[in-house]
Amino acid sequence: MVGGIAYDSRSTLIVMRRTLTNQRYFDDILRPHVGPFLNGLPGAIFQQDNARPHTARVAQDFLRYFHTLPWPAHSPDLSPVEHVWDQLKRQMPSCHSVHDLELAVQDLWAHLPQDNIRCLINSMPDRLAACIAAGGGPTRY
Repeated sequence: MVGGIAYDSRSTLIVMRRTLTNQRYFDDILRPHVGPFLNGLPGAIFQQDNARPHTARVAQDFLRYFHTLPWPAHSPDLSPVEHVWDQLKRQMPSCHSVHDLELAVQDLWAHLPQDNIRCLINSMPDRLAACIAAGGGPTRY
């Protein structure tokens, strides 16, 4: 599952049924979803981690047209969307098939309160300060 969050919105949730390669990331996520999502958010800053498809030349060439947050190679994952995934995992019902799992995640994603996302985004300055204070080590976040 792939999804993006913003202060007042979120992207559609994309179900990836195959391994995410560099080209699939570009063809199936960046070009059809991320580009239009970011174009609809003037002044948005795009953040992603250093997964191989994210750092591939095809992805970097595409993203040069958008404001992106540089991500250090060896850094703790401070991305608010990781906390969204954690919230969704804690709410997941038991599923008996992949189809049921996909439907459950899509429903949880659609009904996640936007205020939860705003709180996570608003916490970024405190997260960064805690990370710096911990010398890049574990924090309460």
